[in-house]
Amino acid sequence: MFREIARKKQSLSHEQIVSILVSGKRGVLSVHGENGYPYGLPINYWYDEETGCIFFHSGKNGHKTDAIASDNRVSFCVYDDGFRKDGEWALNINSVIVFGRIYPVEDYDESMEICRRLSLKFTQDTEYIESEISKFGAATRCYVLRPEHITGKAVNEA
Repeated sequence: MFREIARKKQSLSHEQIVSILVSGKRGVLSVHGENGYPYGLPINYWYDEETGCIFFHSGKNGHKTDAIASDNRVSFCVYDDGFRKDGEWALNINSVIVFGRIYPVEDYDESMEICRRLSLKFTQDTEYIESEISKFGAATRCYVLRPEHITGKAVNEA
C-alpha cells in the first residue's frame, strides 16, 4: 500500500528516525484540503517514544480541522538542521515522512497533558505553561497521529 523509498542506500535506521522525531520541534502536516488541493502547514509537535504516536495542538476551528474531519489520512514531514562537510557547499539533510491517520483527542485532561509535553520542548517555565493552559485550554483541541508507515532518508542537496 505504501511505497518504499527508491534509494535504499539513503534509508535511515529506525533509531535515526526516532532520534529525528524526538529532537525535532516542527514539521509540515499535510492534509486533504478543500476542492482537492493538498494543504500543508508548519506545525509544532510532540513525539511519544513509548506509543510511537505524534501529537499536535490546535484551535477548534479552521481549514486544518475541517480537512481532518473530512479525511483523516495525513502525512507529516520532519527534517533536521543538516550539516555541510568541510569544503563542500551542499547541505546534507535527514528527513522523516510519516503516513497515518489523525484523530482528535477527546479527553480534556489528556489534551492538557499533551499541551504540557509539547510546551516543554520549547520552555521549561512550567508556571508560564500552566498559565497558558488555564487561559487557552478550553479553546484547544489536540490530535494524535497514529503512524501506518514511516520512512527516513539522508539527502545531499548537490
